Amino acid sequence: MTFVTCLTLQSGDRAALDGVVDDIKRTAERKGAALKGPHTHPPDHFSVPQHQRLHADDDRQSTPWSYTVFTRELEIHGYQGFARDVAGRSFPDSVHVEVEVEQVQGV
Repeated sequence: MTFVTCLTLQSGDRAALDGVVDDIKRTAERKGAALKGPHTHPPDHFSVPQHQRLHADDDRQSTPWSYTVFTRELEIHGYQGFARDVAGRSFPDSVHVEVEVEQVQGV
């Protein structure tokens, strides 16, 4: 049985995100781990309305706050020790990481 570790990394800071992904790729190459990706998703653009006052009866709004979120996905096939090290490392505060582990059985 093989384990596949899927990492989803998201950030509004594209440079920080790419730096983290490049570091993971270099480490995987150095250790000989099977790494697929990074798979780049189109950036998500969000817009949040901002009210000028906190009163419920005041409808005045400022310009909306707009921001972009960039997403990269990586897959580590096997190499549980490497996957555990990557998932357990400390990432910059601007990078959000989700880890999902799947168990794949051969035919």
